[in-house]
This record gives sequence, C-alpha cells and structure tokens, in this order.
Amino acid sequence: MDGNGRWAVSRGLPRTAGHKRGAEAVRRAVTGAAELGVSYLTLFGFSSENWKRPPTEIDDLMGLLRLYLRSEIAEFHRNGVRLKVIGDRDRLSTDLVSMIRHAEEMTSANRRLQLTVALSYGGRSEIAHAARRIAERVHAGEIDPVAVDEKLFEAHLLTAGMPDPDLLIRTSGEKRISNFLLWQTAYAELVFIDRLWPDFTKQDLEEAIREFHSRDRRYGATAGQR
Repeated sequence: MDGNGRWAVSRGLPRTAGHKRGAEAVRRAVTGAAELGVSYLTLFGFSSENWKRPPTEIDDLMGLLRLYLRSEIAEFHRNGVRLKVIGDRDRLSTDLVSMIRHAEEMTSANRRLQLTVALSYGGRSEIAHAARRIAERVHAGEIDPVAVDEKLFEAHLLTAGMPDPDLLIRTSGEKRISNFLLWQTAYAELVFIDRLWPDFTKQDLEEAIREFHSRDRRYGATAGQR
C-alpha cells in the first residue's frame, strides 16, 4: 500500500491526512476482496524500514492503527473476516500488541476472508529468523539436516499455514517488491498500478484480478507440461 504521503503532499495536506485516507482504502480493499471471493488478502502496512521515519509520523501511524483496531474489527468479525498480523511485535508498544492479540482471538474462527497485515515486517528478516530457528532445532537434535527442505523452511515462516500469494499488487507507480514476502512471492504475478493507495478502489482490485487471469502461469514449464 504505497503513496499515502505523496497523496497528502500533492494536496498541500500533512502526511497524516494521507494515512487516514489510506485507512479508508483498506476498508474498500477488504470489503471488495470479500465480495470478489478472495480467500487471502495480505496488506503491507508498516515495514521494518519504516521505523526510520520521523518519530511524529510513526506516532501518528500507530495512533491510527489503534483507532482502526477499535473501530473496524467488530465489523470485520460480523463479515466473517479473520485477522492475522505478521512482523516483529517486539518493536510495537505493549498496548498495541494486546489490541492485536485480542483482535486475532476474536476473529480466529472466521473463514470468509483471512486478512493478514504485515506490521514492522521485512522479508529478509523473516527469512533470517526462519533459518536461525531451524539451525537451533538442528543443533538441539530435533531435526536432521538432511530433512531441511522447502516445505520445512516454509513451516518456520510467519506465513506458515497460508498459501503463497498468486497476485502481488503494488500501487503508486513504483515497480519493486520492497522486501515484501520475498520467499512467498517467488511465483506471484506482479501488477503495478499508477494510482496512489488512498485512491485505490474495488474497480482497481477487479482489474488487477482480471489481469492476473489473463496471464499464462507456467512455473518454469512449457505450456504443454502444466
């Protein structure tokens, strides 16, 4: 979800105004995904690199997240949305971690749509953490090194139990992955949209999905081998 700050600056508004409008786009994306039959939606809300931003902006973002958790989770729950948050929670405040845990527990039985929000998340850090955990288990004699394969590695990622994403959408015209789900997006189809995130609509989501369905996904094989 990229472009909140630029959306605000282009209108002579503080960056926080862009983040607030971006939260409205989150609501549209979640509702639209559920209506379109999407089973898993993962949103990159705050990266591990975003901690480098000015403290005032970080405080505003965390305040907005608190407000969002208070105001939206009940409705998500009524609409069958399950919330999962991935990332380094050690860098989040205690009250925010508690709110996240409560929201996850409240929605844990919902099955219409799993909404995963990446907060304080970095793909390289996730891979390093998984490798470190496997190394610890090998050292403890719990795992034979020969048994370490892709399936076992995936079981140690923050997304364990989730399918790999089929489609990655990047807004704002930027054409890079920016440390997002590096392992999981190995075969994802990439769609880049020039629209800034606060202006993202259900129609944009529909068009991205339509583009996805037009792609010929071969996973390294020829068309006749699939």
